[in-house]
Amino acid sequence: MKQNDELNEILELVLNRQLGKSIDALENYLLTHPRQTDMDALISLRDDYRLMADYWQRGFEDPQREAVYNQLLRRMYVITANIITTWQIADSPYMKGLHLRPRKIRKDWSMKSVRAAMEDFVGSLAMLQLEKSGNAQTSTLYQEHWQLMNDLFDYIVTSRQWRQQLADVFLEMLLSPTLSSNDQQMLVSAITLSALQTFCPQKFRVLAEVYRQSTDEHVRQRALVGWVFVVGCSDTTASRLFTEIGDTIASLCEDEQTRNELAELQMQLIYCTEADADTHTIQKEILPDLMNGSNIKVTRRGLVEMDEDSLDDILHPEAAEENMERMEKSLKRMVDMQRQGADIYFGGFSQMKRFPFFSQLSNWFVPFYSQHPDISEIWNNSRGNKFLKGVTRLSAFCDSDKYSFVLAFNQVLDRLPQSMLKMIEDGEATAMPMGGEFADDQQETPAFIRRLYLQDLYRFFRLFTTRSEFYNPFEHTLFFSHPLLAAIHTPAASHLSVARFLLKRHRYAEAVSILANISEEQQHDFQYYMMMGTALQHSPLTSLPSPLICYRQALQMQPDNERAKAALARALFGSQEYEEALDVYNALLEQQPDHRSYQLNAAVCLVNLLRSEEALKLLYKLNYLYPDDLSVSRVLAWALTLSGKYEQAEKMYCQLLAEEHPLPADMLNYGYSLWLSGHIVTAISMFRQFISTQGDDGIDIEKEFMHGTEHELLLQHGITDTDIRLMLDAL
Repeated sequence: MKQNDELNEILELVLNRQLGKSIDALENYLLTHPRQTDMDALISLRDDYRLMADYWQRGFEDPQREAVYNQLLRRMYVITANIITTWQIADSPYMKGLHLRPRKIRKDWSMKSVRAAMEDFVGSLAMLQLEKSGNAQTSTLYQEHWQLMNDLFDYIVTSRQWRQQLADVFLEMLLSPTLSSNDQQMLVSAITLSALQTFCPQKFRVLAEVYRQSTDEHVRQRALVGWVFVVGCSDTTASRLFTEIGDTIASLCEDEQTRNELAELQMQLIYCTEADADTHTIQKEILPDLMNGSNIKVTRRGLVEMDEDSLDDILHPEAAEENMERMEKSLKRMVDMQRQGADIYFGGFSQMKRFPFFSQLSNWFVPFYSQHPDISEIWNNSRGNKFLKGVTRLSAFCDSDKYSFVLAFNQVLDRLPQSMLKMIEDGEATAMPMGGEFADDQQETPAFIRRLYLQDLYRFFRLFTTRSEFYNPFEHTLFFSHPLLAAIHTPAASHLSVARFLLKRHRYAEAVSILANISEEQQHDFQYYMMMGTALQHSPLTSLPSPLICYRQALQMQPDNERAKAALARALFGSQEYEEALDVYNALLEQQPDHRSYQLNAAVCLVNLLRSEEALKLLYKLNYLYPDDLSVSRVLAWALTLSGKYEQAEKMYCQLLAEEHPLPADMLNYGYSLWLSGHIVTAISMFRQFISTQGDDGIDIEKEFMHGTEHELLLQHGITDTDIRLMLDAL
């Protein structure tokens, strides 16, 4: 979405409560870009401001001065926001057409007449169904109503700031039982799009109240996504100007169901952002197995059935069984991905959004219904009717993908293999060949409804041809880090569940931002300190406590907790505080004397403390108990090197480097071992082998030799600076 820097700076003045400066700046702007209605509103506001300022300068006491100033700021925000909307429309040919078209087609946009037309549709449709009238009348009715809703959608999207009276009318319409649920869902989406373009407090209020009051779960979940997107993408300073925003959110979040739904929504948004990675997994790892296991071949002319009794099947019957087994595993893997929340259909259906159907903005948001004028003829075609009904009812397609499927199905119907075509016409093929099926009761759960709506939105903001004209909320999906959500009553449970979800997905920086948003009184929690410590270990921030502090806080709360001790020991090791890390590992070994990992880590600490002989006692024991553990062999080889037992170390390194995929670190350490033992030529060869494995971001061998612990190690073992320079020259 294009931005006007001059207008944004004026809006920033308003949000920062600089009323006088913002009035002067906007007046200068309107002198350059004249618009009489906005100038009249600004002049009226300026006169009221000067009147208030004049009373103040004369020394009059006015207990309402603060309230009046805030009211003037709100008026100033509305004027500025309206001008921004006007600029957005004027600067874009697409937005200009979107704005003008419905206003030219329909002159009467009073909500009274619009609501009457929407209610007439519901009544007329009911009458036609009772009378069992012909398809022609029904089609005409649906066509006229679709045109009305399409026009209304564009009208709302390009609307300016709403007054409270207009917002109340829309709220009443969205809660009315006399209107179609499909229509109400479309209105919620239109309001969301409009408020995302330029924040409107009244549109936010409508969305929040619809979520609070609606009894229609589909409408309610769209409203939830709407107000969360609008708040999450808005400037945080707006809440200081419109304090009712924070009050509304706090009020909504008093309800436990709301807090749970917010946490679910946050995790579902994260799944949406992983759609590309999921698509790559499906296309590169899952689909090849599915295609190899089937008897259908994709050709330029369409799908072709292969001969089931091929010579390859006769000569290699076990290969067919293996293919089938791989196919079943891959299918299960994809179903599991979908059950967990992954958007498994994005990659496939993203190629089906080029139909003319998707050039119409409202069609991306209209709930799926078979009588939509653009698909009703296809739907009523007896050849594929049963199949389409089965697929769209049972599968987890979002509405956008259902429309895509119907439109694509119509194009490929005549190019399908004859046997498949017969199954479709007979109604035998009623389920999708991949992905899971969902019963009606599953599809009516709030989480399921919300997931599919998010997928609709994600497709729009990723695939719509003129998507750049709209503010994309998927660029700011981490709404749990928004300051307004820190006001949630007893937030720890929902915030911690989202943070745990992020940590499992290795999204550490995002987990930090969410944990940091928990109020201080809620932070005194064992799980909080453990998760914050883990997140900060991978994404440290100087403005937040170190992981060590977090783990120590956790241990103060649960002194005997093994997990906390182990985490503290790892953090100490990572900070090169080997002495204290060793103490913690020794304490852990008192609890679990035979724990392999604790013994190995204690040995590594001893090695780093140059207490190699002590380390060797532990390592010999571990190597005897776990001869195939390469980690033990690796540490043992290095401890032997530091102890001067070079021949034993060489045997260990030869074993490590004989592995199918030897580690570069083993090459480097073996090079050190050879160098320290005086085998210079062999050491040079090993170092060169190590260097060949390093890319641009790999270890710089000169820094390795000349700085830090490695440099000290070489000096301690009699390698001089001259020796190091000669080695570097040789390399």
